[in-house]
Amino acid sequence: MNRPAANDRYSTGMLGKNSPQERNRLESIQNSVDARTIAVIEDLSVEPSWRCLELGAGAGSIAYWLAGRCPDGQVTAVDIDTRYLDADRADNLVVQQADVLSEEFPPGGFDLIHARYLLCHLPRREEVIARATRWLAPGGWLMVEDPYQLPADTSPFPLVRRLMAAYERKYNEHGADLTWARGLPAVLARNGLRDVGFTGNLGCMGLLGKDRWRPLINQAGPALVADGLITEADLKGFFELLDDPAFVDIPQVTISAWGRRLP
Repeated sequence: MNRPAANDRYSTGMLGKNSPQERNRLESIQNSVDARTIAVIEDLSVEPSWRCLELGAGAGSIAYWLAGRCPDGQVTAVDIDTRYLDADRADNLVVQQADVLSEEFPPGGFDLIHARYLLCHLPRREEVIARATRWLAPGGWLMVEDPYQLPADTSPFPLVRRLMAAYERKYNEHGADLTWARGLPAVLARNGLRDVGFTGNLGCMGLLGKDRWRPLINQAGPALVADGLITEADLKGFFELLDDPAFVDIPQVTISAWGRRLP
């Protein structure tokens, strides 16, 4: 199968920043997982002087938080498309447009490197992690977070089974792997990091205001229908399910894993 290059995948189409739904999608992710991300980073005993690298910074919430948390340090927020990032949010914030598959950063240059919902979309994921470990200062931390999608056919809702199977297939066509996160702790350990830890954050579908899937399917749904993976009736039925206060499902888990470079 011929897959589009990384630059093409993130500038056009279902995953592209040009999509009118993209900011909503990014903000829905931030709203649902930022609190857990911040709690994990805080447990790493963040210092005000830390130099931080945020890979795949998206709409910037974690980069902005780190800039406030590390006022005596610096935060470099990197994305292949930086249109949703505001470099003026903090004096110690640097916004850089770059492709992490080819960009290099200073060896030993960062006390914390964080990537969320990025590597699952990229080829050569483990190569990126290997390079990132070299960018860590002695004693520095690498933290990676990615979704682990539960098997679609285990949902108690037939409509969700069809939708999530189509969603995963479409993402796979774009080169994404929504199950690779299960191996994250082992990948960090293989790359020489120590004090490896991990945790999981259950993703909610439904429960009205707690749901984050509406903007994701608003964005992906037309492509799923166009490819014949679901029908218009399926799409309409899914949004009706989301409006049902009794509907709730758990389609995926966000796995967070972290490790420290030896001093």
